[in-house]
Parts: sequence; structure tokens; C-alpha cells
Amino acid sequence: MVALSLHSVVPVRTEPSECAEQSTQMLFGELCTILEQKSRWNRIKLMSDGQEGWVDAKMTTPMSDDEYKTYSEALTSSAKVIFPMTYAVSENNGQTIPLTAGTQLAQYKEGRFEVLGVGFRIDPSMVCVQPLEMNQENLLQVVRFFLNVPYLWGGKNAMGMDCSGFTQTIMGLFGKNLLRNASEQVQQGEMVDSLKEAKAGDLVFFDHEDGKISHVGIVIDPERVIHCSGRVKVEKLDETGIFSAEQGEYSHHLVVIRRY
Repeated sequence: MVALSLHSVVPVRTEPSECAEQSTQMLFGELCTILEQKSRWNRIKLMSDGQEGWVDAKMTTPMSDDEYKTYSEALTSSAKVIFPMTYAVSENNGQTIPLTAGTQLAQYKEGRFEVLGVGFRIDPSMVCVQPLEMNQENLLQVVRFFLNVPYLWGGKNAMGMDCSGFTQTIMGLFGKNLLRNASEQVQQGEMVDSLKEAKAGDLVFFDHEDGKISHVGIVIDPERVIHCSGRVKVEKLDETGIFSAEQGEYSHHLVVIRRY
């Protein structure tokens, strides 16, 4: 069975419990497949990146085959909310729905989109109609609005993001479809041999002492990275890793650079 979210943000958990860890989130209009039903919980698989987890059943809306076909055909992957937060207004009842960056809009045209036959109005200046060209100027214009968004494990919205939720959201605005976790994102793209060759939009990956990929950020230039650690911030980058001015030491050890 296919379902979608009609809520701004839905927590996706590792177990069918409100107390369970949040592993990722499901945004407004996002599609999923229901794999299993257990009491008031559904185990789902997100169609956007393949992540699986448990959601409260009342937070998703089942779709018929015809509804899914119509909606999936209407979903324009290139039309996305670009700013951290904005509002859509229902043409049905006038109620507002907050939408976060990365939310895809179906049948979008000139400030209007539609979900399951209900039309919504949105400020067109808040929408990225076509993927942005990846260059330093465009990257800086986008990420400056995300500075100081707090870190939240499993988060991918303006009220809280983890490191890979941040990179997935930002890179999606540039037409780069990344998987959800840093350990998955490092398997995508092409290797960049050294930091001297890095360009704006390349991803840099870091590890803990165990050697496993544990953190990711976006290159602004070979000497600066923007990443979410405590909050979204810009810090100094070199071949060793990220030097934290706040801590007075290196906070993350550089392992690999990838281009998408």
C-alpha cells in the first residue's frame, strides 16, 4: 500500500514507539510504501531515498492505485521549497501549512500546487522551479539562510537537522539526489583526489577513531566547509579536517572528498 504525508514533518522512528529513536523524517507530500502495520503504527519505506522506519499511522494518508498514479505523475521533482520555512494556504479551507526546504510540490505553476485534488497557494519566491546551477555564488546564497539551524538527530527540516539531513536537503536544491546517511552518501559520486582540487558543492566526509564515516559537510572552497555539528555553521577546513575555532582544536578528521 502506498501513502503520503499531509503534515509538515513526520518523525520516522526505529521502533513502533513514541519513545523510539528518530532515524529520519517524512516531509509534506512525500510518498512511502507501507510494509507492515502494527497496532497504530506503520512500518514504511520512503520512496525518495529508501529509508525504512515506523510512523504513527494517523500521520500518513493511504492512496488508491489511481490516486498514486495521478499524484506521482504530477510530482515535479524540480519544484521544491528552497527557503528554510514558508507557508502554503489551502484553497479548500484557507488553513495554512508550514513547509520546510526540500518539500516537493506537485503540479506546481505560478505559485500554486495540488495534492489529492486540493489546491494550495504559495509565495513563488520561496520555490526553486528548476535545480540551481552548482557554483560558489549560488551555494552561498542558499546556505546563508540555514546558518544556525540546530542539530537534531534524524532531522531534515529548518527546526533541526543532522549532518546528512543538511547535505541531502541542500544538494537536492541543486538537483543532486543523495541518499539519507553519510555512510550512504559517501558511496555516491566520484572521488576527488585532494582538497586542493575541491570545488564548491563537493562533499567532505569525516570519521571517528573507529574509522567509520560519521560526519559530512559541504565544501564552500578548499579552506571552508559548511556543516551541521551542534548547529549549521562555517568552519576552517584543511587536509587534516575541520578546525573548530570554538574548541581550539580539530573536531573532525577528513577521510574522503566526493563530487556529484
